[in-house]
Amino acid sequence: MGTPKALLPFDNEPLIVHVVTTLRRLFADVVVVAAPGQDLPPMPVTLVCDEVAYQGPVAGIYYGLMAAKENAAFVTSCDSVFLNLDLISHLLSQIPQHDVVVPHWQGRFQPLHAVYRRSVSPLLAEQLAHGQLRPVHLFDKVRLRTIDEDEIRRFDPEGSSFFNMNTPEDYAEALKRWSITRRGGHAVHCTVELFGVARLLARTSEVPLVLPAGATFSDAFAALAEKLPVLVGHVISPDRTRLVDGYACNVNGLSFVRAPTARVNPGDSIVILSADAGG
Repeated sequence: MGTPKALLPFDNEPLIVHVVTTLRRLFADVVVVAAPGQDLPPMPVTLVCDEVAYQGPVAGIYYGLMAAKENAAFVTSCDSVFLNLDLISHLLSQIPQHDVVVPHWQGRFQPLHAVYRRSVSPLLAEQLAHGQLRPVHLFDKVRLRTIDEDEIRRFDPEGSSFFNMNTPEDYAEALKRWSITRRGGHAVHCTVELFGVARLLARTSEVPLVLPAGATFSDAFAALAEKLPVLVGHVISPDRTRLVDGYACNVNGLSFVRAPTARVNPGDSIVILSADAGG
């Protein structure tokens, strides 16, 4: 990121304060695990530090669990800005018969959005001693409850809970999504797939978009033009409201959209291709 993520401004406060404030709506006891010497703002939390730097998330989970007051704890990272309290509550509800409850989203475990019993702490200490710094090494040794995508979507249809910020571009995207949410309504997440000349110009095949509630295809074309200005005049009209002649827009592989005023639905896959290729 080039700067400490925890201190990035987010909704008029440091990012970590934003995350802690969200979690305190659900938890009376919040533990923050900091790196040795890390500068953090004052917060109503239990603050502990890694005893050894650069041991990754396993160390953070271990020291956090050791400081927790309850028998189980929800673990997340300081850049999880779109936490869904309903999903977190569901994860917590599954822990009585398990040691770890972890979501599995888009083919990957999400160990930094999971619930752990304090009783797994000795296993984490053993991992640290052997240099096994990936949390997933724990999962084969415990009673694991995996939350699959269908179960996740009941609470978080678009998986926003797992959005993390690792680059300045991710940070800008998070600010945009948060701005849309603050204006009211749920953001519309969709994907644009490019084929033919559009793909060659863009040098990419797929572009995720986040649009305001009630967005139209005209809004989608404008957002796409903002991300890929090279398409303007060649694929997207100069006024950025429609496709130029010779290009077509298909949605979800089912139908072609002719009117830019048509609504975009959450999860839509929008395919842009040459009209000659699309039939």
